[in-house]
Amino acid sequence: MADTDLIAQQEARDSVEAAHRAQLTLARFDQHRIDAICEAMAQAALAESARLGQLAHDETGFGIAEDKREKNRFAAEDVWRHFRPMKTVGIVSETDSIVEIASPRGVVAAIIPSTNPTSTAIFKVIIAIKSRNSIVLSPHPSAAKCIAETARIMRDAGVAQGLPGDSVICLEHSSIEGTETLMKHKKTAVILATGGIGLVRAAYSSGKPAFGVGPGNVPVYIESTADIAKAVADILTGTCFDNGTICASEQSVVVDSAIAGRVREQFKAQGGHFLSSAEADSVAKVLLTPQRTLNAGIVGRSAKFIADLAGITVPPETRCLLAECGGVGRDHPWSIEKLSPTLAFFVVDGVAEAAARCDEILHFGGMGHTAGMHTQDRQKAIEYGRQMPASRVVINSPTTHGAIGLSTDLAPSMTLGCGSWGGNVTSDNVSPIHLMDIKRVAFETKPVNQVRSIQPAARAEASAATPVRRTIDREKVAAIVDRFLSSKLGPPSVQSVEKAASESPSQPSSPVKTIIHELRPQKDPENGGSPEPVDFVSEADVRTAIDKGKKIYITAATILTPSARDLGEEKDVFAKI
Repeated sequence: MADTDLIAQQEARDSVEAAHRAQLTLARFDQHRIDAICEAMAQAALAESARLGQLAHDETGFGIAEDKREKNRFAAEDVWRHFRPMKTVGIVSETDSIVEIASPRGVVAAIIPSTNPTSTAIFKVIIAIKSRNSIVLSPHPSAAKCIAETARIMRDAGVAQGLPGDSVICLEHSSIEGTETLMKHKKTAVILATGGIGLVRAAYSSGKPAFGVGPGNVPVYIESTADIAKAVADILTGTCFDNGTICASEQSVVVDSAIAGRVREQFKAQGGHFLSSAEADSVAKVLLTPQRTLNAGIVGRSAKFIADLAGITVPPETRCLLAECGGVGRDHPWSIEKLSPTLAFFVVDGVAEAAARCDEILHFGGMGHTAGMHTQDRQKAIEYGRQMPASRVVINSPTTHGAIGLSTDLAPSMTLGCGSWGGNVTSDNVSPIHLMDIKRVAFETKPVNQVRSIQPAARAEASAATPVRRTIDREKVAAIVDRFLSSKLGPPSVQSVEKAASESPSQPSSPVKTIIHELRPQKDPENGGSPEPVDFVSEADVRTAIDKGKKIYITAATILTPSARDLGEEKDVFAKI
């Protein structure tokens, strides 16, 4: 045994290393090539769906071969058709502000159960390769052969389209030790765990991102406005499909007292068999082990098989066993998840009591998975759904088919997350989306460092609190001086200019009222006088000098208006002394 465990562990290590190398190549494939590979694998699985279904039934003894064929078809055809258009390479979404780019995670560790072995393998291989991940499958020991054959069929079809061969690997030596090594390997990127609660907990404790699936124990409520014949037909279809091996199959029926008699009659008419109290006790003894856990010997078995095992006789046309149930919990074996065509039957008074009973059933086992309801009142359906601690609330459809997306618009999936209620990381139907990392290139839309304008009220407060500091604008000074000169009052002094500039800028036409002294007249050097510099020059002074062909004598201390400086330098009017 020790040698077997060591071999399984070494195989797991070698498989992850090989899958990692293959994934590095797979990650470089474009969308067209990835989709061509997935198309080939899906078609190969679809073509072999009946044979694989029979192999699964023969190896495990669970369920019905024809129903397993339908599950294989669903995984290979419906799942692939739904996800074929999905972008999983390069830019997958783009707006002006955000560009999303898909990146594969790496090696997927896929734990495959015995109840739905081939369909789960088909599903997980497709979503892994679609998202450019490689995958290593760890099969349940009781279904190892049919899972390995499923993996081989899909790998061969993919390789023919260019898939690196080690992108899909199925472990040959299946053991708990090998599975733990697979999940904890440093190059394992993410875990898809479908199986018992112990295995799912091990996946979450591995230290790796994990998508686990908890137990179902699905309650379904038949409300007084329901189409009773259809409701009963749907419930029997769901719980009897593949003998109840899908975790979303109905496990308990909760019925309004006003219609309970009619519901019983419909069950009897459609193949349901109500057990007497003594018969129900006999069946209860084979439903559970002495440790009060589900007896694996009845999982996926027919109603007649379970009745025979309990030593009771039922009509040959019996499809499902039903028992009146007085409560929920360890003392009521019929209230557990039974994964077989067996239903607990509860009678209640109204929606509030029904919701409370269904909530109790889910809390006992099945938190976060699925609940169902049959009604013609949409608002009651929504209110019921609001109260259920379940990720999927299926209305007017078999919960088995509705939860996996076969009869509803939920994403088609064979791995159903149970959210935080069930200790799972997601409440979604798991898909390729969950096997990708999405990078987001985000462009600025709300600048951090832009100057924010002050609102009028804030500006008024700031003005009242802060002393006004006046500055002299040279352009305004020039304008004031030019207006003054145009009035023929003579050029102002520096002091008069500053005083004029101190006038309110909102009154540009205010006259200059104080002149301290006028500019001294210049002496003409041509008539024997020595040149005498001026203190201030305006544009009008420059134009007068130009008209008379004279020079204006200035020093470094002379004040020039901007317009005077520009025009004087252009016409070479100034003479510095």
